[in-house]
Amino acid sequence: MLGKPQPQLFRTPTSYPKPRESYLLPYRYTAALLSSSFPIHTSISKKMTGDTSSTMASLSISSPKAGPSAENSKEPESRYEPRYIDVGINLTDGTYQGYYHGRKTHEADLESVISRGQAVGCQKLMVTGSDYKHSLQAIELAEKYPGIIFATVGIHPCCASAVTEHITPQKTLQSLLRQVEDLALDGKNKGTVTAFGEIGLDYDRFFLSDKESQLLVFEEQLRIAERVDLPLFLHSRAAEEDFNKLLFAANLPRKGLVHSFTGTLEEMKVLVEHGYDIGINGCSLKTEENLAVVKEIPLERLQIETDGPWCEIRNSHASAKYLKTMPEYLANGVPKDVKKEKWQSGLRVKGRNEPCAIAGVAWVIAQVKGVEFEEVCERSWENSMTMFRFDEAAALQEKRKETDPPKDSA
Repeated sequence: MLGKPQPQLFRTPTSYPKPRESYLLPYRYTAALLSSSFPIHTSISKKMTGDTSSTMASLSISSPKAGPSAENSKEPESRYEPRYIDVGINLTDGTYQGYYHGRKTHEADLESVISRGQAVGCQKLMVTGSDYKHSLQAIELAEKYPGIIFATVGIHPCCASAVTEHITPQKTLQSLLRQVEDLALDGKNKGTVTAFGEIGLDYDRFFLSDKESQLLVFEEQLRIAERVDLPLFLHSRAAEEDFNKLLFAANLPRKGLVHSFTGTLEEMKVLVEHGYDIGINGCSLKTEENLAVVKEIPLERLQIETDGPWCEIRNSHASAKYLKTMPEYLANGVPKDVKKEKWQSGLRVKGRNEPCAIAGVAWVIAQVKGVEFEEVCERSWENSMTMFRFDEAAALQEKRKETDPPKDSA
């Protein structure tokens, strides 16, 4: 059994300066990422309610007058039933337990969130580990939902300072990160961990973690990646030169995914040329420049994600117009959303992204690239399955289940 985490090691700040409006991601992303997380209650392991059938409505991110076009609203005689893998989803975030800014606003609805994703064809979820505590919680979810949920383990660049501030002559960075490496190796052997990350650099948010700390922690985690032999789950914001320099210099046994990509066309091409896949979500589809980049991503290097509870497609995004052309049977897979104060079981929370919205991401990509929706779904599925080896991980989970002695129910 793994040792208990050391809370003081990964202590996170409790308040943050107000960010500039120019930051690429909403401030609530960073605040929630580093805020004290809430425990995954044991109630999530009970039977899922499957409460999505009677509440489905059109995508709320479309304008009130928008809906499927007359041409696309007709169901085809033999329609494609999509399948998705959400390779970037933060299900350990407190909002799925009903907490917002430290306040309990509604009941925990994580089971319903997972169930709604499955109902639209989102068959597998890779839950992001952003620090040691969130990585542990991601693994807990993988254990509760074997074959459906898998975890990543790592230290997000915005959490780097929370590690380096504990460096002393007696505690080196290597020793401080050893428990992260142990967690990744243990999860890999059990089939619960399928990627090492989220690691990388974020030069848009030095107010959360300074540059030197980010560089130190990223470089050391790349060394760890050489030993754990897992694909990488990577984060890069406004740090292309340093990010590429460190990444390409590392002696990595496996490549990985640069998730939530919002970089330039040239940045994308360089990463693809070096063997990395590109992860696309709502933040990757925000501007016309973003869409121009997505259009050029080779299908064999494309993966899709939601990055919930953040990175939804909003009405103000350049991609929103494409959602108006979604076939009704796809649009109806995303239920109506309501304000968190008016939460109802079976409905989404307004402004909180979740896996069922992945259909919109895939649809927009297909329209932008001018290819069939089915091709986007199937190619991204195969890319994710090949990189993260979910089938092998699920087999390890099953084998362990068969060989482990039954737990004492007393």
